[in-house]
Amino acid sequence: MAATNSRSPASPSSKRWVAKVTTDSTHPPEGLFTKNASTIARTLASKKVSPKGPVSGLRMLTYFINRAGKGLSADRQAELEKAKILLSKRVRRDKGKYQTK
Repeated sequence: MAATNSRSPASPSSKRWVAKVTTDSTHPPEGLFTKNASTIARTLASKKVSPKGPVSGLRMLTYFINRAGKGLSADRQAELEKAKILLSKRVRRDKGKYQTK
């Protein structure tokens, strides 16, 4: 006899909770995440797109990668990961500027 699951199957909306998330703090230009890594990193680090600085841009990029999930091609995933590395380096570099000795 097969075991049955006492819970009902998850509805599509509960699986896609991230689709309901909205934010007004950042405004990436249309099609930004289809560009090359250096353009993505430079744009996300700008105050115009990420008013709270490059850390906010890094979070936005990570969020986009997580939200896209399996829908990303291997090439696009690799380019976004490169952008993430470039942005992380920028965050570390900027953090070093403001630390006191």
